[in-house]
Amino acid sequence: MTAFDTAAPGKPRARRSIYLSYLVEPYLYISPAIILIALVMLVPLVIGISYAFQAVNLLRPFQTGFVGFENFQALWSDRKFWLALTNTFWWTVGSIVFQFFLGLGLALLLNTHFYGKRLVQALVFLPWAVPTFLSALTWAWLFNPTIGPLPHWLADLGILSEPFNILGDPNLAMWGPITANVWFGIPFFAITLLAALQSIPHELYEAAEIDGATAWQTFTKITLPFLAPMIAITVMLRTIWIANFADLIFVMTGGGPANSTQILSTYIFTTAFRKLDFGYASAIAVALLALLLLYAVILLVLRKKLVKI
Repeated sequence: MTAFDTAAPGKPRARRSIYLSYLVEPYLYISPAIILIALVMLVPLVIGISYAFQAVNLLRPFQTGFVGFENFQALWSDRKFWLALTNTFWWTVGSIVFQFFLGLGLALLLNTHFYGKRLVQALVFLPWAVPTFLSALTWAWLFNPTIGPLPHWLADLGILSEPFNILGDPNLAMWGPITANVWFGIPFFAITLLAALQSIPHELYEAAEIDGATAWQTFTKITLPFLAPMIAITVMLRTIWIANFADLIFVMTGGGPANSTQILSTYIFTTAFRKLDFGYASAIAVALLALLLLYAVILLVLRKKLVKI
C-alpha cells in the first residue's frame, strides 16, 4: 500500500470539515449582528403584536389580561378606525402620485446637461435634509391666512373665494399635509430614479435616434422598461413610509378638524399616548401592518414579473 493510498481515506473527511467550516464560519461571524437585530427589531415586534390580544389600558390597571380577538372586534365597529383608514388611503395615494411624477420629471431634467445643473441638484435635494418637524411648522405657517402667503395667493388666482384657514376646513385640510409631504418626498424619487436613469446604456438611445424614434417612443420603449423595476421598489418603500408617517399631520393639524386628517398612524399615537390604551392601539397597528404586508407582497410579485420582462 502506497503513501497515496494511505492518505486517500482521509480525504472525504477533510473535505467535509472544509465544507462545514465554509457553511458554519460565516454565520459565526455575523451572529452578533443577527442577535442585535433580533433584540432590537423582532422582540419589540412580537411584544407589540402580543399587546393586540391583551387588555393593556393604563387607566384600568386591574383589568388586564388576554382578551383574544376582542380588540379586533371593537376595531371592526369603530367608526374612527374606518375614517382613519379612508384618510390614510387618500393621504398615501395623493402624496405618492405627486411625489412620483414630480420626482420623475426632475430626474429626467437632471439627467440632461444644462447650465447651473449643480445648483439645481442642491436645491432639489434640500427638502430631504430639512427635519420633518421644521417642515411641518413652515408649511403650517405658509397656510396660515394671517401671516402666511398661500391663502392670499390662492384667492388672487381665483382658486379660493377669499383667504381663509385651509387647515381648519374639514373638506380641504388634508391638502395641507399632502402638499408638505410632496415637497418633502420629491427628492427621494428624484435621487433614486436619477441613479437608475444614469445606469441605462447610452448606446440604446443612439440606436433609437438612428432608427428615427421620437422622444415619446424612446421614453416608452427604452427609459420606462429600464425604470420599471426601480419604480416598483421605490413606490413600495415610499408608500409604506408615508402610511406610517404621522409627523407632518400631527404637527400641522393634530388629526383635525373633526378627524378629517386623522390617519391610522396618528390614530395609533393618540390611542396609545392620550387614551393610554396600548392594547387597542396595538390592534390598530397590527391591522395597518397586515395591510402594508399584503400591499408589499403584491408589488414585489409585480416587480418580479417586470424584471423577467
